[in-house]
Amino acid sequence: MIPRIKAFFDSATWTMSYMVFDERKGSCAIIDPVLDYEPKSSRTSPRLADKLIEFVIQQQLSVAWILETHAHADHLSSTVFS
Repeated sequence: MIPRIKAFFDSATWTMSYMVFDERKGSCAIIDPVLDYEPKSSRTSPRLADKLIEFVIQQQLSVAWILETHAHADHLSSTVFS
């Protein structure tokens, strides 16, 4: 297995989500998926989650794990969307 890592930057929350994947086996792990949140309007958006899903589809991957590495006081998790 040769793991590859792709970082996804969320400019709204200034946080990173990561995809660790094995092209040969077609499996991946999503780490700290971010749900976009705008505090002034209290609105959320799955914009970054959509990018993660799009990458999974483009690379023909199967999501084996979604990992949350810590509590997110500064943003919400998009695990439900990913």
